[in-house]
Amino acid sequence: MDFIVKDRIKKLRKELDLTQQEFADRLGIKRGGIANYEIGRNEPADSVISLICREFHVNEHWLRDGAGDMFLEQTMDEQIASFIGRVQMDENASFQKLLLSALADLNEDQWNLLEEIAEKMAAP
Repeated sequence: MDFIVKDRIKKLRKELDLTQQEFADRLGIKRGGIANYEIGRNEPADSVISLICREFHVNEHWLRDGAGDMFLEQTMDEQIASFIGRVQMDENASFQKLLLSALADLNEDQWNLLEEIAEKMAAP
């Protein structure tokens, strides 16, 4: 494996603030596989590279060659969908689940009030 690719996998994981186990869990692979990629013992297959890029919205050119930005730019809808997907899969995200559930139950007046509060908080 190209020495730099192993370093990029580790850099990505650290940037995401994930342990090897958490990173592996998100990908559905074993922690030992991630450790082996990071130390250069094994080379990730193209399918693993694609999985990493898809799961974490990583620029494949950056991961393979170091070209461009680490992450792909996401639309707001993609960011929201990604966040909700992570929360649904995370057993420890009870507050996030509670908050999303509360937001889902808001009526139009409550949304308007929440918008006013957010605008006041964002004002200089």
